[in-house]
Amino acid sequence: MSLSQSACLFLSIARSRSVMTGEQMAAFHPSSTPNPLERPIKMGWLKKQRSIVKNWQQRYFVLRAQQLYYYKDEEDTKPQGCVYLPGSTIKEIAINPEEAGKFVFEIIPASWDQNRIGQDSYVLMASSQAEMEEWVKFLRRVAGAPSGAVFGQRLDETVAYEQKFGPHLVPILVEKCADFILEHGRNEEGIFRLPGQDNLVKQLRDAFDAGERPSFDRDTDVHTVASLLKLYLRDLPEPVVPWSQYEGFLLCGQLTNADEAKAQQELMKQLSILPRDNYSLLSYICRFLHEIQLNCAVNKMSVDNLATVIGVNLIRSKVEDPAVIMRGTPQIQRVMTMMIRDHAVLFPKSKDVPLSPPAQKNDPKKAPVARSSVGWDATEDPRISRTDSFSSMVRFQATPCKACSGVAIWGVLDDAVAVGTTDTDSSEHTLKAWPLSKSSFFFLFFFLC
Repeated sequence: MSLSQSACLFLSIARSRSVMTGEQMAAFHPSSTPNPLERPIKMGWLKKQRSIVKNWQQRYFVLRAQQLYYYKDEEDTKPQGCVYLPGSTIKEIAINPEEAGKFVFEIIPASWDQNRIGQDSYVLMASSQAEMEEWVKFLRRVAGAPSGAVFGQRLDETVAYEQKFGPHLVPILVEKCADFILEHGRNEEGIFRLPGQDNLVKQLRDAFDAGERPSFDRDTDVHTVASLLKLYLRDLPEPVVPWSQYEGFLLCGQLTNADEAKAQQELMKQLSILPRDNYSLLSYICRFLHEIQLNCAVNKMSVDNLATVIGVNLIRSKVEDPAVIMRGTPQIQRVMTMMIRDHAVLFPKSKDVPLSPPAQKNDPKKAPVARSSVGWDATEDPRISRTDSFSSMVRFQATPCKACSGVAIWGVLDDAVAVGTTDTDSSEHTLKAWPLSKSSFFFLFFFLC
């Protein structure tokens, strides 16, 4: 095969890939067949909307690795189809009031061509609001959050990423919500207890997750903003008080009944070993809630009331057992009350972390983002920014060419890349990739033997 023929083959395949749907791309993906050794992330029955007739079909869905498979029956071993999730967008769909009882969400596969206008999507319906939210949470984790996403992301990653916008002790969303509530919600009866407008909460969440930083105007419902803040705290993959310290915080709550001074001493010990970002956020929230309760004669939200409605979003068990949750709730309320009431002692301003402006991207002296505890003695390996780095080892099976003595290697990368190869054996190559732009790129290499 001549060089010009190889180039034509490459261009024709690349052009054909740009119009493939996510499901067709999955069929081309090496892992489109389920691996029985891979443990399912989530599985269950959902209704799938057909693309042409628009009626609903009951299908059994299994989320494994990077793909969502669906089967006609739970016992089937061969899937009817699958959706390749990386880069996809997962959205909840607002339903008209007359269609109440439908819990619909949509998977929009990644577009493999920036210039493409339309693309197929997959509309699914769960049996309840809780089930839909559970599916959306897991699908978003597998799909990979877009740059700047906030909800469902690790706290330390969000804080590190947002330093590019200037020094921030806590996520920007938390600052914006707290500032708005302090300005407009001090006199609002039942603040944090009464729910906000559910559809608006979802719209604001999606806007933040899309990388936007929406501003709240004076007409924005303050209960909606309070609900948004609680949702953010509840959606953290690990709560503000890490699971490893859950029992320690419960012990502090138990001690308040017998010895308040000893309880405070134990609590200070627990606070001192919190990761830095967790300590900063907990400190910020407790000071903020103290400001809210100063006007409790009007807003009816005393320290105890605020501790009850907010504490369970900050301190929760890893085991989602109703008995465990019930056992811990009184202790959580007591320790949260102590943190709000005695915040000036427990969170002295002298321990606030002074943040430096972010270093330039190409600065060789750039310091790693430390994730040490509040004592700042121990440091961990620095986390790499979600957007500043991408390096992946991808293995592709080589295919002998029947037309001549050569080997063709194909693959799909989510970014246009420069690729180098190193031989590993007679039938495989290892490819290392670095991004050059944000466009997707299908590549085909042809090696003459």
